[in-house]
Amino acid sequence: MTSPTTPAPAAHPPVSVVMPVLNEERHLAAAVRGVLEQDYPGTLEVVLALGPSRDRTDEVAAELAAADPRVVTVPNPTGRTPNGLNAAISRASGDVIVRVDAHAEIPTDYVRVAVATLAEQSADNVGGIMQAEGQAPFERAVACAMRSPLGVGNARFHVGGGAGESDTVYLGVFRRSALARVGGYDEHFARAQDWEMNHRIRETGGRVWFTPDLVVTYRPRNSPRALAKQYFNYGRWRRVVARRHPGTVNVRYLAPPAMVVGTTAATAVGLAWAPALIVPAGYLTGVTVGGLAISRAEDWATRVRTPVALAVMHWSWGIGFLTSPKRIAHPGTD
Repeated sequence: MTSPTTPAPAAHPPVSVVMPVLNEERHLAAAVRGVLEQDYPGTLEVVLALGPSRDRTDEVAAELAAADPRVVTVPNPTGRTPNGLNAAISRASGDVIVRVDAHAEIPTDYVRVAVATLAEQSADNVGGIMQAEGQAPFERAVACAMRSPLGVGNARFHVGGGAGESDTVYLGVFRRSALARVGGYDEHFARAQDWEMNHRIRETGGRVWFTPDLVVTYRPRNSPRALAKQYFNYGRWRRVVARRHPGTVNVRYLAPPAMVVGTTAATAVGLAWAPALIVPAGYLTGVTVGGLAISRAEDWATRVRTPVALAVMHWSWGIGFLTSPKRIAHPGTD
């Protein structure tokens, strides 16, 4: 396929940071502060797409907008991430669009390095490492799991690696022209919207680039229940991507559902034939030993929770993938 024409950007093009926001009273101020403190020499604005939060998020957002004219807000009545992103992009004025989540924190050189990388690599989207860091013991356990191939596979934006072209990246710093070319985020995708849009960017000849020079601090979920809901939806919607774009599934995505099927079947067989129980016992041993190994630098309150975090992530993602209904592969359903 012929590559799209990628004009050379100005040295410091205007940048709009877009942020979908829902129930983020705890983290929003720090996330916005991280944007406003960027050392980028060009003009910069922050567009907050406010969903129907149940906490003080809207009040925090109003305070931030009143304190700095670079912060503006737009409504996102659905509360859905892709709808919020598209609403913020429509309001944004920059030639470069930077996605930042309200529970993420970016270093002061993030925008400057990202814009320079866009130009150097003639890329349409660049992104870096999702550096999970927790505060409470369970959050730290989830962070250990998210930084390890044992928890999330070998994706470079989780575990690191050399710079290069990639299927997808965390968050993303986009040329506005690339977003316009593919029509922005597909609002049908409640989850996995980043992967799906990056797929369309690449399908239209664009370049998605990973660089370890960009590191974003991510705050993990703080309970097994919240983590299970998150990863169930990840699995559910990754199956939707596979149905919409056949041929995009790889071994990393099939491992959790295969584990769920294999372990469940072996457990059922084990009720009548005990040797089959070696399969669930092996899985339990694996996540326990593996969890303790990947969290060895943590205190014991975190270490004993890491196998739990691994198991919740594996099983929730796998069950979500397996039970994803065919009907939600089509617009108008969710």
